[in-house]
Amino acid sequence: MRPEGFGADPAGERMERIRRSPNFADGTFQNPEGSRTGQSGSMLEFAKIYFRKDERVLRAPAGNVPVHATTVADLAQPPASGLRLTWMGHSSVLAEIDGRRVLFDPVWGERCSPFSFAGPKRLHPVPVPLASLGPVDVVVISHDHYDHLDLPTIQALAGTDTVFAVPLGVGAHLERWGVAPDRLRELDWNETTQVAGLSLTATPARHFCGRGLRNQQHTLWASWAVRGPEHRIYHSGDTGYFPGFKDIGAAHGPFDATMIQIGAYSEYWPDIHMTPDEGIKAQFDLQQGKPHGVLLPIHWGTFNLAFHPWAEPAERTLHAAHKVGQAVATPVPGEPFEPASPTPATPWWRNVAVATGAGWTPWPAVAEATVKDSDLVGEA
Repeated sequence: MRPEGFGADPAGERMERIRRSPNFADGTFQNPEGSRTGQSGSMLEFAKIYFRKDERVLRAPAGNVPVHATTVADLAQPPASGLRLTWMGHSSVLAEIDGRRVLFDPVWGERCSPFSFAGPKRLHPVPVPLASLGPVDVVVISHDHYDHLDLPTIQALAGTDTVFAVPLGVGAHLERWGVAPDRLRELDWNETTQVAGLSLTATPARHFCGRGLRNQQHTLWASWAVRGPEHRIYHSGDTGYFPGFKDIGAAHGPFDATMIQIGAYSEYWPDIHMTPDEGIKAQFDLQQGKPHGVLLPIHWGTFNLAFHPWAEPAERTLHAAHKVGQAVATPVPGEPFEPASPTPATPWWRNVAVATGAGWTPWPAVAEATVKDSDLVGEA
């Protein structure tokens, strides 16, 4: 039997439903447009660089990454505006929206790996113990990679009353780990479920899936649009840039806040993760060509998953957003904020580097953005 951390393959009626999906063809789920779902360069060359000690030092923070010690008191008082976000690191976000609580891609484990002794390890502690987070109405999973779907976290949440909204096929993993089938909402792209007065829609993304050495592409990946009575939010999951962001925004926006992947990009996988400049372009597409709402950068700062220095995604995002007037929130992990209020935008990561003498190149001196202003504002 395969190790528990690898999860389970879809079977039976779940697999039949997958085969009926309009997004499933030739035995695998398909991206909205052609993408190389593996690495485009030599894996041997990738490994040579990734595991070199000098490269690991360059990519790591030079000091301790600060966290906000989130307390029950922080989260007990309802947000005055009705919408509050708390970035827990990487892609994990607690969204309090119109009296309900949504937990996106919760990863509380020490490593994003099937093993407790190997794999990328946290660069900072979790801001709050999972047991102290309080009740959650719905847990939303974007896809089944280890840095988004974490076995110990799911097993802990399986003992609560929360509902799980997941892309098609991912429910097989959760059922193996103890989640009751009646608490699963398993969606194909553009399907919507209602949970506690919220509408949650699985929207397209450009990525891939899999937890084992043999990747069958039998679980779907998704971004998510969540609508409450008063507010709308969007979580990108992992995705490469694609024109479908405009369609998502037209159907489900405008969004009061977006959580967009801007880290772990590389020339080895240009189709499946966005650069910060592409993340800003995606934001404008989602908001129909306007610098609307607040962007919370996600998928950076917590795990070392690519060649770039650990804080480069945040630095480049500030630079690209400043050029086009887009509001960006950069809280330290665990710091709650309300998008309707002045948002935390302090480049706190520079202090981590400077405090140890490593230095940091601040924006706008950081490498020039590759997206022109006209590419963003001129395309409504």
